[in-house]
Amino acid sequence: MSSGVSTSTDKNIVDKSRSHRNKAVSKAVRATRERLQSSANGSHGFARDALALHINNVLQAALIIPAFVAIVAAIGTYMVGDASLLPWALLTLAVHSINLLLARRASRLELTSANTSRWQRLFLFGQLLMGLCWAIFAASECDACGAENGYYFFKGGALLLAISITAISNVSLRLAVIVGFIPPLIALSVVSITGERAMDIALSGMCATAVLLFHYISDRLYRSNLTLMSYQSEKDDLIAELEVAKSVSDEARRRAEEANLAKSRFLASMSHELRTPLNAILGFSEVMSSEVLGPMANPTYKEYAADIHRSGQHLLNLINEILDLSRIEAGRYELTEEALSLLEVAEDCIGMVQLRARAKNITIHQQFEPNMPQVWADEKSIRQVLLNLLSNAVKFTNQGGEVTVKVGWTAGGGQYVAIKDNGPGIAEEEIPIVLSAFGQGSIAIKSAEQGTGLGLPIVQAILAKHDGQFILRSKLREGTEVIAILPATRVLQSVPAVADTQAVEPRRKSFA
Repeated sequence: MSSGVSTSTDKNIVDKSRSHRNKAVSKAVRATRERLQSSANGSHGFARDALALHINNVLQAALIIPAFVAIVAAIGTYMVGDASLLPWALLTLAVHSINLLLARRASRLELTSANTSRWQRLFLFGQLLMGLCWAIFAASECDACGAENGYYFFKGGALLLAISITAISNVSLRLAVIVGFIPPLIALSVVSITGERAMDIALSGMCATAVLLFHYISDRLYRSNLTLMSYQSEKDDLIAELEVAKSVSDEARRRAEEANLAKSRFLASMSHELRTPLNAILGFSEVMSSEVLGPMANPTYKEYAADIHRSGQHLLNLINEILDLSRIEAGRYELTEEALSLLEVAEDCIGMVQLRARAKNITIHQQFEPNMPQVWADEKSIRQVLLNLLSNAVKFTNQGGEVTVKVGWTAGGGQYVAIKDNGPGIAEEEIPIVLSAFGQGSIAIKSAEQGTGLGLPIVQAILAKHDGQFILRSKLREGTEVIAILPATRVLQSVPAVADTQAVEPRRKSFA
């Protein structure tokens, strides 16, 4: 039943995360593609954005047209000598005010895909009304100017400035220049046809050329704006997609951490349930193999009992290592700290592996610095660290090899234990593997004495709990050296750290 609940929970977790990721990411990607594809051949994809930009430009440049119209009316009145241009100026300002009110109203409303086209037509109609006003100005003449051509230059300059101002202020509204200045061009054409004067014809041609030129420029600017909008939209959508992916990744990491913590807590809490039956198996198998209750009639049964005892011991060691690592990961590995001598612990551990080393004709050399003070640490944990390291050295050293154990001072005032063997060594690329949980190098895999791959991770974790450090150096066919370091803060009778370079070198050589 618990298995079914766990499976259901796992499915719910996976389904929720995948559904959330797929919906959010697919929506962002689909929106990006639709907008880019719709704007590839025209302005439909970003028509609403372009119209919003046009409304903003109209409101920001609200005073430019009134100022320009006032200047033109003032100069024209001075040249003509009467107030005939004042009604034109008032009419133009009134039409401009209507366009401003239209833009202000549009800015207060929400632009949608449905009403965008309608607002575009309204703004183009406003430009047409302004064009009618400029057509009135283009049809005006100066009877008092006589044969002089000054008024033609004034009128041509005013129309060119009006075309340029319209083109610049309406970049985000397509066809604004054409719609706004078709009426003036028609008026100039009628005047040039009826009057048959060379200046009128030249003015008409000049204004028509200017309208076409500024329409081309404004159209290019409009397309550039669309390109920038598409880039901005793509960037925004990609940022949104990255945010979704990041949130999904954070959620997946959180769930993985919770699952890993739950696993570690479960294994740590199952220590009693796992060890109790194994202890019974080990006890009864040892009693049977030792024939405490009497001799066995069949010697094969005695061998079987010994095999059961060895297998149970191996399984118990495996469970102990898994539980130790699980307790460390779950944060339930408590240290029972006390004053201890690193030299004495190292000697005891060497004595424990000495019998095994003699069986392989391995010589263990000791290089201990005398009179080293005690350290503040968990004796059981430190003993486990040294036994793991010594057992590995003996296990992977060939027949007749050598193992050197050094205990001394670090350059920073701490204490260290270095264990070096002349075994086959570890390839450089395999060092991260052997330092990971359940990781084994190629030598360990080929060896007949395979382990669990948890020894070195447990060593690292225990030393980290003591604020210490673990170093592994190895080369193929040259051997391996492992160093367990306890910091100076754990030495009860501290010595000052070495300051000068000459004093540091001997301490560093002690690691070699």
